[in-house]
Amino acid sequence: MSLRNILDKVGEKFQKGGPLEKQYPLYEALDTILFTTGERTRTASHVRDGLDLKRLMVTVVVALLPAVLFAMYNTGMQSALAIEAGAQPLDNLQEMVFQMLGMGYSSSDILGCMVHGALYFVPVLAVTAAVGGNIEALTAVLRGHEINEGFLVTMFLFPLILPATIPLWQVAVGIAFAVVFAKEVFGGTGMNFLNPALTGRAFLFFAYPAQISGNIWVAADFSGVDAVSGATLLGEAAVSSTALNSISFQDAFLGFIPGSMGETSTLACLLGAALLIITKIGSWRTMFGVTVGTILTSLLLNQFADGSDNPMLALPFWWHMVLGGWAFGMVFMATDPVSSAFTMKGQLAYGVGIGVLVVLVRCVNPAYPEGMMLAILFMNMFAPLFDHFVVQGNIKRRLARQGA
Repeated sequence: MSLRNILDKVGEKFQKGGPLEKQYPLYEALDTILFTTGERTRTASHVRDGLDLKRLMVTVVVALLPAVLFAMYNTGMQSALAIEAGAQPLDNLQEMVFQMLGMGYSSSDILGCMVHGALYFVPVLAVTAAVGGNIEALTAVLRGHEINEGFLVTMFLFPLILPATIPLWQVAVGIAFAVVFAKEVFGGTGMNFLNPALTGRAFLFFAYPAQISGNIWVAADFSGVDAVSGATLLGEAAVSSTALNSISFQDAFLGFIPGSMGETSTLACLLGAALLIITKIGSWRTMFGVTVGTILTSLLLNQFADGSDNPMLALPFWWHMVLGGWAFGMVFMATDPVSSAFTMKGQLAYGVGIGVLVVLVRCVNPAYPEGMMLAILFMNMFAPLFDHFVVQGNIKRRLARQGA
């Protein structure tokens, strides 16, 4: 008997009037993962397109793969570099498994770095999927609607914006807060006005600042090893004009620096951006707006750098673009089709606003040198307003052409 026939036979129990009617969303989720839906709308009043929600979300996940792969590699490589500099492996389950596999700590061992990094990234991904996915399923059952694929992207985004050493219980708390308070309370996928993954990270940032901000996160115990200890690169740049002399722009662009697991490689983010733009899933206008806003604001603040004791004012715009979560936020967070602007002009204004705010937060408030997370969340709240003004402007121009 084919898998399709088995699902059809089992599915009878989940249909209306069946003994498992209330659990239909769980069956429907499995069925649509394995097969396309059996229901088709054929009347002329509907627009039919090959790009449905499932294909859209899967395409975004594919665009995230370069960042995912590099996250695992760089996490392992940074740990190996720390250990080579004199640090000690962390005393936890991941390190025990890595040593049981008989693998050594060498920054030149690509496979070893990938495996080591995967032992940190995969558990965070698994906890995110288990906790967030079950909350999605529970709310779908309670509301009696289908489980959609909206959580699929959040499931990958959330681990990528977290440090490798974050406790797994905090991952569970963060993703639960994100799904419940940033998404489900507003009605689920398509109804939220804040990016869920960023909302979860913001919650962790303010609730548990010691684990989510301020220090370089390396999967090794670097106590007493000055070469790899201290603040993040942006944090160091906020207090010293020579902080970035220890790294090259090329390494920062490629991502061979410590940081949140998926945010370090600008190149990996740009590869994802290319796919999103080609498939028209991610708005190039939003990305362009973020870039323009960042460049103009940075150039403006550079004019006030002379005589100032704030070294961030002198930071060139190209360094802003390769440090912290700038590239990752621009490509995967700012372009979220639900929480960003919808109109073309609105997307440009929305992107420019993010670019302006991220530089302002980094430079004017050196105590919090990142900025991208807060900039996107803040502009999420103004995205509907941008669309409103654009639509109202279009209406006025059309009325004027009609002579009304």
